[in-house]
Amino acid sequence: MSPTEVLSVTDISACCTPITREPMDAAGAELLAKSLKALADPARLRLLSLVASHEDSEACVCDLTEPLGLSQPTVSHHLKVLVDAGYLEREKRGTWAYYSLTPDALTSVSGLISGL
Repeated sequence: MSPTEVLSVTDISACCTPITREPMDAAGAELLAKSLKALADPARLRLLSLVASHEDSEACVCDLTEPLGLSQPTVSHHLKVLVDAGYLEREKRGTWAYYSLTPDALTSVSGLISGL
């Protein structure tokens, strides 16, 4: 796996034991850290919140640039990181891409941390 490759939350939750149940091994810690790194950015956290709270729990990239105050290419980059990490799903409609929260993605990652 390359240093920039991000495993999806589903991949991580399938291979890793919650950290409160048993000590995490080095490989599991590396995988979880890469997934959490995708969330460790204020713009990405805001994007997750904006998408989840948007009408029908989905948003077009065109709906997300103004609230963040970032350019469309920057927002698209952050969205790609979140999609690659498995937090968001992307659906192309015409010239626009629409994003929605991946079902149970946040529950999966929180379960790995809290041991739920």
